[in-house]
Amino acid sequence: MTRRTVSRAWRLVLSATAGLCAFTATASTATASSPERDAGRAAASGYLNLHQCSYYASSLDDHFSTFVTPSGDGRYSTGTKRSTTADTTAVCGPGNGNHVPVPILHGVKALPLASGRYLNLQQCDYYRSASTDRFTTLVTPSGDGRYSTGTAVSDTPVTSPACGPGNGSHVPNPGLSGAVALDLTAGRYLNLHQCVYYSERLASHLTSVVTAPDTRYRTGTKVSDTADSSPSCGPGNGDYVLIPLLSAVKSISLS
Repeated sequence: MTRRTVSRAWRLVLSATAGLCAFTATASTATASSPERDAGRAAASGYLNLHQCSYYASSLDDHFSTFVTPSGDGRYSTGTKRSTTADTTAVCGPGNGNHVPVPILHGVKALPLASGRYLNLQQCDYYRSASTDRFTTLVTPSGDGRYSTGTAVSDTPVTSPACGPGNGSHVPNPGLSGAVALDLTAGRYLNLHQCVYYSERLASHLTSVVTAPDTRYRTGTKVSDTADSSPSCGPGNGDYVLIPLLSAVKSISLS
């Protein structure tokens, strides 16, 4: 074999080897990313039926909301769950006789979990300074779109809430409004943490599910491979203090 023939043969071997390496790398990349993506999408299925229940005590001029059933008081229960069917009507407890349901501010949103990577939970806090009354929405109320939110599932993470204008009396409060983009591929469970606070001085409740700019009312809401069994809540501001009876966590399997 001549020197020219040997050189040509080596070039062919090297070219074939390089092509094989490139093919192997491409195949490895596809193999590494596709199952992870497919497994993440397969893990999130059905609907997250997010129920919002609002209560009002006229004697205190005090609203408050629940999104999961409180750990210690089922009178403020909700129907929040994952299922294969989409709920259209909010299921809410009867209240305690003092705080009673306000159907116009109830709501339910059936969120199709397989329709995107992120569950964008948007919390809107509305406040009336005249009576230091406030309430929270995570979904648009069935009877009053002025308190709307942008909670949805999509492939785009949302980092700031889209809140309705309120009614001119109750207006949006940016300090306690917030958004969290929960990656549905990050774990097996959606852990919804509900933290309820009360000010004795102001006779006013406050509910938080999403950590807002005022982190004294932070929550542990997240997606993970662990099912949480107790709520993780910030301490409040010293005036509004945590009420364990009305706080709770609901761990929802995503598959």
